[in-house]
Amino acid sequence: LQGRGGGAQTCWRIFRAAYMQAALEVTARYCRKEMEAYGECVASKPSSWQEDCHQLKVGVARCTSSHPIIQRIRQECAGPFAAFEDCLRQNQTTAENCAEHMGHFLQCAENCAEH
Repeated sequence: LQGRGGGAQTCWRIFRAAYMQAALEVTARYCRKEMEAYGECVASKPSSWQEDCHQLKVGVARCTSSHPIIQRIRQECAGPFAAFEDCLRQNQTTAENCAEHMGHFLQCAENCAEH
């Protein structure tokens, strides 16, 4: 029998997975080179990736925090992203209900990239 903590933990995992999917889509688009290098390092060093790939992980973080388009997305798409987060909180066991909200956020991000 799972207690309440187990259900909350499952809901958190669903929320985090949907949140991460949106963040990764944006990051993969604008920091692809950094993400690919980090991913290749992790895959090639299964027993030591945490240490050996740390600088590449820092490079991904640096790219996502400094890339001008990602900065613009953070500013101009704060509303759609907040709506997506709110939806995920309200639909903790059915994150797929938030596909439309995620779509609005990703469309906003796309519009930022075009301008």
